[in-house]
Amino acid sequence: MKDHQTVFVEFLQGRGLKYTRNRKIILDIVFGLHEHFDAEQLYDLARKETRAMSRATVYRTIPLLCEAGLLQQSVRSSARDTFEHIYGHPKHIHWVCTRCGAVIETDLAEVMAVLKQEAKRIGFSADEIKFNVVGKCWKCGSIENE
Repeated sequence: MKDHQTVFVEFLQGRGLKYTRNRKIILDIVFGLHEHFDAEQLYDLARKETRAMSRATVYRTIPLLCEAGLLQQSVRSSARDTFEHIYGHPKHIHWVCTRCGAVIETDLAEVMAVLKQEAKRIGFSADEIKFNVVGKCWKCGSIENE
């Protein structure tokens, strides 16, 4: 398996784009994070690395990372899209609490067999699977039941 930097460089070259210093900084930050983040959080972290980082560069690089298969929009939280790096990571389900905003992840492997079987049954070819379940976490559910 190629490393994430090689994948991104090849993706950019295939589109006639350059692998700039700022894009490298953004890529390194994204793959150093192990939680969901939004574009503004990414921008703040990138600005700590270099004052030459512009907000526009961050916002233009995020879709490139998504197209390259390195990043995905995970959930919408506090009216902002959040992202996570996915290259080399197993698919998972996001369980999103509507009360406290918590996002819990569990492996998608057990559900994948059912999804593939259903896709086959209806003659559907899935290119991408995103699985978000919205409701209340165990803490918030127990508060409401008190």
